[in-house]
Amino acid sequence: MNYGNPLSSLKMTSKTSGMDDFPKGLCEWSWKENKLFELALAVVDENHPERWEIVAAMVGGEKSAGEVQEQYESLLEDLNLIESGKLDHELGVGEAHTCVLINSIESLCLSDRDSSM
Repeated sequence: MNYGNPLSSLKMTSKTSGMDDFPKGLCEWSWKENKLFELALAVVDENHPERWEIVAAMVGGEKSAGEVQEQYESLLEDLNLIESGKLDHELGVGEAHTCVLINSIESLCLSDRDSSM
C-alpha cells in the first residue's frame, strides 16, 4: 500500500484567532494543538509505519512522536472509561449550573443550590 505523505498536500490555515491563549494550566496541550491532533488522526492511516512522527509534525513539531502516541493512548483510556459507564459525569438533571473562572486556568461550577448559599 502506498501511504504517501499526508503533509505534502495539506494546507493548514489558522482560524483559531484568540484560541492560542486557551489556558494550558490543566494540561500540556493547547486548544490549537488538540485540534491539529484530531485532524492528524483523521488523515493519517493508522497502519502507516511513521504514523506518530507524521502526527507530531502536523501538531506543530513541538511534540515528539512519543508524546503524541501517549496522548492518543490517554484519550483511548478516557473513552473506554466513559463507555464502560464507570464515569459519573452527570451534574444533575434539570439543575442550572453557574461556572466561574478562577485564576484564568480553573473553573468552578455551582448548582442553583450551591450558589444560593
